[in-house]
Amino acid sequence: MNALANLSNIIIPALIFYIVAYGVIHHTNVYEDFIKGAEDGFKTVIQIMPTLIGLMMAVGILRASGFLEFFGGLIGKLTEPMGLPAPVVPLIFIKLFSSSAATGLVLDIFKNYGTDSYIGMMTSILMSCTETCFYTMSVYFMAAKVTKTRYTLAGALTATAAGIIASIVLAGVI
Repeated sequence: MNALANLSNIIIPALIFYIVAYGVIHHTNVYEDFIKGAEDGFKTVIQIMPTLIGLMMAVGILRASGFLEFFGGLIGKLTEPMGLPAPVVPLIFIKLFSSSAATGLVLDIFKNYGTDSYIGMMTSILMSCTETCFYTMSVYFMAAKVTKTRYTLAGALTATAAGIIASIVLAGVI
């Protein structure tokens, strides 16, 4: 057990050393490449900032207005017979757009229902096995200037549906 703890402490420094050594062996100016990469990363952050701000504001408005609770109650009537409680429905919806906003909902769910309850377990599993599809697509496709997404959205939503089903099943087993 102690060997694994020591291994985890050296993985990142070893990886950094490997990258620098690889660059030196291949006669690459590692520092200049690092600076150029950092500059490109900063430009990407500036490009995607309006999208990030728009998503965060939209989620904040929905949450503050009470729409999410209304939406959860409305859809929850249909999903509860299938094992998906109403308080979890807004979480699924918000998680598609923003993981940080979903984390706020998770804390509310934990406060109201507890972490070891069926709803709490399902919430934990949902957060682990679903992705922020729309956020990820908008940010990365915009940064990479991708205009034809083909089947990305369908695949991402299918994977999210599989994650929802898995969370219902696993929370019921635990």
